[in-house]
Amino acid sequence: MKVTQFRLLFPALFLLLLAAPAAVRAQDWVHTGTNLGNDRIRIAAADFKQVGDDPQTPALKAAFDATLYTDLANAGIFDLVSKSMIPPVTPGSQNEINLAQWSAAPSNAAMVAFGALADTNGRLIVYGWLDDARNTVSPQVLAKQYNEEASQEAARTVAHRFADEIILRLGGGINGIAETKIYFVSARSGTKEIWEMDYDGQNAHAVTHLGTISLSPRISPDNARIAFASLGSQGWAIRMFSLELGRLVSFPAGTAGGSNQSPAWSGDGTKIAFSSSRSGDPEIWVADGSGANPRRLTSFRGPDVSPTWNPRTGTELAWVSGRTGLPQIYTMDQDGANIQRMTDGGYAISPSWSPNGQFLTFSWNRKYGPGAPGGQDIYVMDIASKRWLQLTHEAGSNDFPSWAPDGRHIVFERTLGKHTDIWSMLADGTDQHQLTHSGNNFMPNWSWK
Repeated sequence: MKVTQFRLLFPALFLLLLAAPAAVRAQDWVHTGTNLGNDRIRIAAADFKQVGDDPQTPALKAAFDATLYTDLANAGIFDLVSKSMIPPVTPGSQNEINLAQWSAAPSNAAMVAFGALADTNGRLIVYGWLDDARNTVSPQVLAKQYNEEASQEAARTVAHRFADEIILRLGGGINGIAETKIYFVSARSGTKEIWEMDYDGQNAHAVTHLGTISLSPRISPDNARIAFASLGSQGWAIRMFSLELGRLVSFPAGTAGGSNQSPAWSGDGTKIAFSSSRSGDPEIWVADGSGANPRRLTSFRGPDVSPTWNPRTGTELAWVSGRTGLPQIYTMDQDGANIQRMTDGGYAISPSWSPNGQFLTFSWNRKYGPGAPGGQDIYVMDIASKRWLQLTHEAGSNDFPSWAPDGRHIVFERTLGKHTDIWSMLADGTDQHQLTHSGNNFMPNWSWK
């Protein structure tokens, strides 16, 4: 669906001229309170020591070592020591590690993660430690033990858990994202279905098999249900898929006439906002999480779409409105009052609210219009000051950003030529990684936990 859902619904917007250029705002990075911009902790991840001679153990160890290394590298708060610079040893316990080796050049590690792994009677047993390499008196920072049914997936899961423990301990008490999921739309099966994958792009698989066009997946805060828009015999409806039951469940507010699009969960999971044209123009509506008690929030000529809740307060929404011509980002209270325009021109769409409630990320073409070619890029804006930072530059068309629950990462879609994929990056625009590599993939949504 390109360029955006907004453009598909309202093609007349293409004919409007770009308004006068707005004053350029200072693009100083505003710290998100998540350690981004601080000095990174230099950490080394030792290959874990194999214990026992079960023939399955080497493959499990390889999966564990690779996953742990990648998780720490992706965290955004570490300076990870290259494998080529770590000592050629595999310490499996506190008694076996010589921290002086790790703190000396070329490693120069401040922290070391290490441990032992075994496959015992079909069980994956992992002992993991994190040591302060420069504390000779009391170096141990973290010690964990894991016991799971042995499999490649279990090895990855345990590595994710250990990585998240390290990130939580060293990252200011903010949970890591190694065990989170990303939901998205993929056309790789022939129709646009809702898919799920790990945060790093692994284990991608289809959730729905409806054989129609499904868009805008939004996972509930408890990771139990996915709300999305789907095209059926009666037009566009908001539908609900239960991950626990493995099937669609009722959501009556999403089928009551008109075109129903872009659902969004409140942070407590009790409400869903969405866009509906049941009253004429597309407006923002809110219903209970069960689909009961739908009520309209906006009432103004021009389309209103793509709501997103402030997850910190649960009392504010941001959304896209075309009430002044080209689409812009607005905020309002949950009762529809206190409307404020956030963007100052161009073509602004697809807002997503940060977990701490202080920032919006969205897609913005600041130079949209005839004779002024611009790019569709991802931006982040501080709500209080309206200062913004451009995160993507001259790399295709970028849309549908979504915050990770740690506030350090953003996932988004990028179109290069005729191909669209899911990418992730840190919330300052660095460390951009392509996550999907098959088919065309759209509209990602990061799980709440």
